Amino acid sequence: MYQLIDGKKIADQVKQEISTEVKLRISLGKKQPHLAAILVGNDGGSETYVAHKISSCEQVGFKSTLIRLPETVTEQELLLEIEKLNSDADVDGFIVQLPLPKHINEEKILQTVLPQKDVDGFHPENVGKMVVNLPSFLPATPMGILELIKRYQIPTEGKHVVVLGRSNIVGKPVSILLSRKGYPGDATVTVCHSKTTDIQSYTLTADIIIVALGSPEFLKADMVKQGAVVIDVGTTRIKSNQTKSGWKLKGDVAFDEVAPKCSFITPVPGGVGPMTIVSLLKNTLLAAEKK
Repeated sequence: MYQLIDGKKIADQVKQEISTEVKLRISLGKKQPHLAAILVGNDGGSETYVAHKISSCEQVGFKSTLIRLPETVTEQELLLEIEKLNSDADVDGFIVQLPLPKHINEEKILQTVLPQKDVDGFHPENVGKMVVNLPSFLPATPMGILELIKRYQIPTEGKHVVVLGRSNIVGKPVSILLSRKGYPGDATVTVCHSKTTDIQSYTLTADIIIVALGSPEFLKADMVKQGAVVIDVGTTRIKSNQTKSGWKLKGDVAFDEVAPKCSFITPVPGGVGPMTIVSLLKNTLLAAEKK
C-alpha cells in the first residue's frame, strides 16, 4: 500500500515554523519580512499562484506587495519596476511571475533581479552557488521537493533517481541537488527529456522518479517498478465541467494506475505545489535575516 506525500500538511507545518520565527523577529524589534511579486498580464495559472503566495504571506506574518502590469507592458517598463524593487530597502525579496509575454526577454528580466533579493533562486549567481554547494537561494520547487523527501524520511543515498524534464526551474536544479553530498542527496541521477529514446528503460530502473514535463498523465503504470517513489511536479489546467471554476489540475502522472505500485507518491493538487510557495517564504525569511 502506498503512502501519500501530503504537501499541504507539510506546507502547513513549515508555515507554522516560519510564523513562530517571524513573531520572534518582531519581538526583538527587527523588521517584518516583505515579499513582493510582479504579475504581467492575467494568465489563469499565474493568477491563482500569486493569490496563494499573498495569502501565505498573511498567514506567516509577512508584508506582501503585488505589482500588476498589463500584457502590453514594454520590456523597458518592466525593467524599471524591477529596479524600483531592487532599490527599495523595505523589500527583502521579490519574484517576477513566469511565464512572461513573448515580446519580453525572460533571461534579461531574471538577470536584472538583484541576487540577494532573488528568492526564486533563478539568478545565474544563485544557480552557480548552488552548483558548487555555497549558501544561496535554492529554486523554490526543487527546494520544496527536498523538504518533502526529508520530512517523509525517504532514503536517497545510492538510489537511482530519474528526472523527467530538464527545465532551469525544476529538472536541472533538482538533478544537481540530489547528486550533492549529504542527505537528501548522494543519489545517482539520470535526466531524461523530449529527445531521450526509450524513456521507459530508464524509469523502470528508478527508485525515485521526479516528473516535471508539463505533459498530463505522461507517466503510466508500465513505466514504474514496484515500490518506487514518484514525485509529480506537473500542473496542467484542463477544461472540466465537473468543477466550479471550469478547470481541473492534472499532473504528469496517471495517478490512479501508478499509485498502487508506489511506496510513496505525491498527489496533484496538494503535493509539490504548496511546498513551492513555502520555499519562497523560507527564502524571503533568509533574505531578511541576511540584511
